Amino acid sequence: MKRIASFSVDHNKLVPGIYLSRIDGDIVTYDIRMRKPNTPPYLENAALHTIEHLFATFARNSEYEDRVIYFGPMGCRTGFYFLLRDVDREEAVQLIIRIFRQIAAYSGPIPGAAQAECGNYREHDLPGAVREAKDFLPVIRDWSAEKLKYPS
Repeated sequence: MKRIASFSVDHNKLVPGIYLSRIDGDIVTYDIRMRKPNTPPYLENAALHTIEHLFATFARNSEYEDRVIYFGPMGCRTGFYFLLRDVDREEAVQLIIRIFRQIAAYSGPIPGAAQAECGNYREHDLPGAVREAKDFLPVIRDWSAEKLKYPS
């Protein structure tokens, strides 16, 4: 079998930030890396789950709503993948930063967290999600399209 692109990234050199993971036609996958790989503590499941709900909701309610393909967690619990169609890379970075600011300031009900809406509705942690967003913001505050390349 062919090795997939994300397994070709040297996780020993990877640090928190935002990276361009892959390009598939007009769809760009961004690697939003909140933790250094293989270095505990990892993102707690409940906070990770809440970030997923909040980020996806904010992204799909932004001016880019029709260009959002997917937002979801990495199984390793070190970050998320964000897929966008036809969005300038600098605009994508600024959208990610803006959404993490929204999460860091959020205090309302968790969107989609009712039993009828979510397959694991009991496992959420809004204070944890807010804390994770606040901790990640200094890392990405000055991020730009020029910084999207994985460390070599």
